[in-house]
Parts: sequence; C-alpha cells; structure tokens
Amino acid sequence: MATFFEGESHTFSEYLLVPGYSSHENVPANVSLETPLVKFRRGEEPPIRMNVPMVSAIMQAVSGPRLAIALAQQGGISFIYGSQTPESEAAMVREVKTYKAGFVVSDSTLTPDMTLADVLEMRDRTGHTTMPVTADGSPTGPFRGIVTSRDYRVSRDDRGKRVFEFMTGAKDCVTADPSTSLKACNDIIWDHKINTLPIVDAQGNLVSLVFRKDYDSHKSRPDELLDEHKRYIVGAGINTRDYAERVPLLVEAGADVLCIDSSEGFSEWQKLTLDWVRANYGDSVKVGAGNVVDAEGFRYLADCGADFVKVGIGGGSICITREQKGIGRGQASALIDVCRARDEYFEETGVYVPVCSDGGIVYDYHMTLALAMGADFLMLGRYFARFDESPTRRLNVNGSYVKEYWGEGSARARNWARYDLGGDKKGLSFVEGVDSYVPYAGPLKDNVESSLTKVRSTMCNCGALDLVQLREKARITLVSATSLVEGGAHDVMLKDSNSDGNFRS
Repeated sequence: MATFFEGESHTFSEYLLVPGYSSHENVPANVSLETPLVKFRRGEEPPIRMNVPMVSAIMQAVSGPRLAIALAQQGGISFIYGSQTPESEAAMVREVKTYKAGFVVSDSTLTPDMTLADVLEMRDRTGHTTMPVTADGSPTGPFRGIVTSRDYRVSRDDRGKRVFEFMTGAKDCVTADPSTSLKACNDIIWDHKINTLPIVDAQGNLVSLVFRKDYDSHKSRPDELLDEHKRYIVGAGINTRDYAERVPLLVEAGADVLCIDSSEGFSEWQKLTLDWVRANYGDSVKVGAGNVVDAEGFRYLADCGADFVKVGIGGGSICITREQKGIGRGQASALIDVCRARDEYFEETGVYVPVCSDGGIVYDYHMTLALAMGADFLMLGRYFARFDESPTRRLNVNGSYVKEYWGEGSARARNWARYDLGGDKKGLSFVEGVDSYVPYAGPLKDNVESSLTKVRSTMCNCGALDLVQLREKARITLVSATSLVEGGAHDVMLKDSNSDGNFRS
C-alpha cells in the first residue's frame, strides 16, 4: 500500500512571521547575511561562504557570464547553465574567472554602416546609451569610434543616417592601451572629463571599455565574492550523463563549485556522478545535488557526499512537473522537512550539509520565510531573468518591456540530460517547463539591494542579526485564505497597482 505523508503540502504564501522582541541593536545595518555554500565539519569553517544567500538558477535564460559577474559583485553566486556543450560552458566559466573588474566588454557594438534606427533599437533592447563602433561589429574588432546620446538628436535627425556620419571617430577619442591599470584609467577619465574610456591594443582593436559610473560602484561593493586570487567566484551546472567529459573542462576553466541539474535527484544516477567526482578529484571539487522534497531524499544525497542539497520539485514559475507527472510537494513543507533532516544529520555525524531552497519564491517576503524555515540559501530563476544582465533580449510586448524566460524542462531548452532516467534521451515525449515572458526590472544591483533590504528589516523584526539567529528566533504561523486577503491592499481604489515594489510577475 502507498505511503501517505501526514499533514498538508504548504506553500510560502500560507505562512507569516510573527514579530519577536527586537533590541536597539536590531537595525538593518547590523544584519549579516553571510551563509555557507558547501558542507563543513563541526568546529571548522566552510570552504566557501557567500555574503548574501542568493544563487542564480542553472538555466539558459538566467545564468550567463554577465549575470554571474553582477551577482558575484553583490555577494552571491551564479551557476552557469549546463544545457550547452561542455566546451562552451567552460568558456563562460573562464570568461567570469578572467574578468577584470571595471573593464567591460560591450554587448552593444555597432558598425559604421548601421543607421540611427539601428542605434535606437539597440538602445531600447539593451538599455545602453553608450556603444562602441568597430569595423566588423564584434566587441573586440578594429576600433572606429563611439556613439553616445550626445551624438544624435532623436527628434531632428534622420533615422536612416549612418553611424559614421555622427559618431565620435577613433582619432577624436581618448583611449588607453591594455596595460593601463584601472586606477590609471580612472585618472584619465577624470583628467579629460569623459564618461567612457576605450581600451585599444597596438593593432587598433578594441579590447574593453572603462566607464566613469563604474568607478563609484566598484568602490561600493563591500560584499563582492572573490577567490584567493581576487577573481569572482562562479558555479556551473552538470548532468548525470556526460560528467566524465564536462567536469574536467569546468575544473580547468576555474569553476569554484558544481551542481547536478536534475528534475528529481533521489536517484542512483546522482550517486554515480558524485562517486566519479570523488574518485577523480577527492574533496577538492565541490558538488551540490538534488532536487529532493523530503528527509529521506536529503539523507540519501548527504550520504552520497553531496556538498549541498537542493530542495524543490514543481514549485518554479515555469515548471509544470506537478501537472504533467503528479510528483512534487509544496515548497514550504518540503523545505521544513529537509532542514529538520539536515539538523539531525549534523547532530549525528558532525557534518553540516547546507540546504538550498529552489523554487516557490513569488514575493520578496518569501525569501525571508524560506531562510527562517531553515534554508541556507535560495536558488532563483524568474527573479534574475528579469534583469539587464540575464542572457535574454529585452522586448517591447504590447507597450511593456519584458524579457524572455523558459524552463530547462521546456522544448525550447532541449535539456534532456537533466532527466536521470537512463536509456535513449529521445524517449521523453513530454515537457516539464513552459516558454514565457517576465516583466523587465532593470539592473541586478538595484533589485537585489531592494529585496535584501526587506529581508534585513524583517530579520530585525524577529530579533535576529544573522541567519542562524533567524532560524532560532523566528516564529511562524499558518494563515487562512481570508487573512491572505486582509494582508494586501483591500477596500480601496489603487492609484498604481505596481507601487509596492514587491518582486513578482
């Protein structure tokens, strides 16, 4: 006879935090969001810590190099998506690890023969108002000049006007060679009263750009996450099929941590993958595993040697696993169960295996709830897909800016390697994810800071100054359907339905 779980399957929206006593020390500026990423033994320090409890999902529409850099600058980690060739994934990891902070390789490069209409389209699509011009349109091609909003007048200029007619030509640009330090580049910017400094090599090829606005932002990144060589920390997704080929390339490229990307992780396929990594690299290569939704699944992966365990099946906004296959569990219930198992495992073995809550976050306050329920950190997909730095295009749909977002279980992703079912990958005849849009939300930095301000403020209301205290002091209550209505704006006519600043779509 089937086993029936006691209790219901609850989601984050069915809970609220009850305020606790807070002292005069409980102010957001005093709150630490530092958290372990990988397992460690009692009395030891975790090999990798994060400064904020946020990682980006292993998804084509989310985790590319640009977002990985932006998130590391805020103190979190991206997991570069694995649904691509091992070589291309390794190249993305290498791009992050070799990135020189402050030196930007443009993804909005023009050619001299493009038109003003092309410039405006690129500006609207990327949000960039400064664009380099190269002979072939590549980010590192022969440098021909630069275009800023001061070089054209939208209201008067002909949209068919060619870029070479209004750009600031290379001979009129202040430039620097690649050996120039970031400090020296910033001095040049200030001395010449310019906003952008092209870095051009001896052959006349554009190498990168340094922006005036990045000077202050670089100084204001106290949480940026760096390795011992002052490079940004980055993760990468792997699967249970081609790990023998993929893992060596990712390790060589410098990946700091790996994660098995699977629709359901309570499987011998994950054990085989972890066994292979341990046999070939010992404990030097860190690998997370999942996803699971109960204590039994957690303990299995912990015993297999997982460095962290992901929790959640069917809770993502683009995931349709539950309606397709009828498997899963409410994210809040799954997380509470697994975190209890993590703590019991720690008491028994002295090994702390961090838990990642993956999916189910709709509002900002859900982040605080998940952390209070025990999550060490959160994996977010839709949240990061909305930002400038995600790999997808910004589009205008019915007068609103959006970005494309699709699941790794969708037909578009064609990521059959994440299904740990063995046999012929073509045997799968259904999908577990959809193709969609999410509202465009602007830069990652601004949004992450806003969300984490709310998290810190709520932690203060609970009397907690760090995530361990939050788990110890949080008081959580179930809410009724009626109280859900009461908790939002009601019985009034709203002037602006999007004025609360909450993350949702």
